[in-house]
Amino acid sequence: MKITILGAAKSGLAAAALAQRNGDVVFVTDSKPAERSVDAQQHLQELDIAHEFGEHTERALQADLIVTSPGVPPSNVIRIAAAERGIRLISELEFAASQITNKIVAITGTNGKTTTTALTAYILNQAGQRAVACGNIGTPLSSLVGSLAASDVVVAEVSSYQLDTCIDFKPNVSALLNITPDHLSYHGSFEQYVRAKWKIFANQGPDDIVILNADDPHAAAGASHTRGKLNLFSIRSETVGAYVRGDDVFLRVSEQHIEEVLMPARRIGLPGVHNLYNSMAAALAARALEVRNEDIRDSLQSFNGVEHRLENVRTLNGVRYVNDSKATNINAAWYALSSYDRPIVWIAGGRGDNNDYTQLDDLVSTNVKSIVCIGEEADPIFNHWCTEKRCIKALTLDDAVRDAASLAEQGDIVLFSPACKSFDMFANFEERGTAFKRSVSFL
Repeated sequence: MKITILGAAKSGLAAAALAQRNGDVVFVTDSKPAERSVDAQQHLQELDIAHEFGEHTERALQADLIVTSPGVPPSNVIRIAAAERGIRLISELEFAASQITNKIVAITGTNGKTTTTALTAYILNQAGQRAVACGNIGTPLSSLVGSLAASDVVVAEVSSYQLDTCIDFKPNVSALLNITPDHLSYHGSFEQYVRAKWKIFANQGPDDIVILNADDPHAAAGASHTRGKLNLFSIRSETVGAYVRGDDVFLRVSEQHIEEVLMPARRIGLPGVHNLYNSMAAALAARALEVRNEDIRDSLQSFNGVEHRLENVRTLNGVRYVNDSKATNINAAWYALSSYDRPIVWIAGGRGDNNDYTQLDDLVSTNVKSIVCIGEEADPIFNHWCTEKRCIKALTLDDAVRDAASLAEQGDIVLFSPACKSFDMFANFEERGTAFKRSVSFL
């Protein structure tokens, strides 16, 4: 088979290597200039895989199948031409998933999917089931094909980019955590974004498990669009699935719908109401794979979180420094600002995505003592809150950390939760978070 790989980032390179191992004729095309793709070119040369950089040529369309990397937009000329010519185009995730027989737990949502993916894999591993976290969390599924044992469970973080180009992807367990406006420049509209998210359960059948957030209207609305067995999670109402009553988390997932006390909510190791939601979703996913409540409870208490998501960096002079670089939108920052009962010195800014800062007004009013503004959104953030809070602008992240340290007092939190994308100053949120931690280490 002739396969074109569209995009030569991590996922695309993994898909190209997999296709080559399968004996397919592989061609990789990427519109990024060659000088920005030196490592990718070298890797493809070492594998002896034909490729082009800087433009897409007709050769890219001489294929039986096109496998696209996440983030290649619908406006891409190859995607458009493939649709016009009837060439099948699928995501790297689906390409890899079609080649394994392992059970797949797929997790998506605007926010919380990385934490929930890592937490689900952690619970399974702690319970003695070998699980591998992959997908949008950092390891492409294509790179695991051929190395998985038959009993391994694949726990995949799935983005809307990946789902957008899925056709037949069918996990055994799916979880949709929440849906708020994000990536609209890619999807074109919020409605299209919602439809992409719903694709995670579109092909599931009566024997598959679908886990939805009953408190999120756009996630919950997906219930009428799936044939899978529904398990809901909520902090507002009792439901079939997981819910909170009083101080405790309950499960009601058996066919008899017997209520079981899982644990006190305060014993969950990760802070914040958003992590209560994440923990309930992970618990339901683990129960779907027959993990005992005792193992779920122990794991929820001991899990320490993931890098760049409410990550405790250090405490210095009584001030705790928290790295939440993964907060790339308003909703994620909302969760971070609501997670602490101590005064917050907030470092925010980056590249905006039509950010509506009024959504954070109440939290800023009650929880934030001062704001350090950075990046392209420094002026909008400063102008929005400067009459209510002490706001200053910093040219670099290093400056912002030093400014925040000077504003913080013993007992405060310095919270780096940008509410913006990283692309004005950094390649990605990981690089941004690492830079923040490095700056904090030099204080």
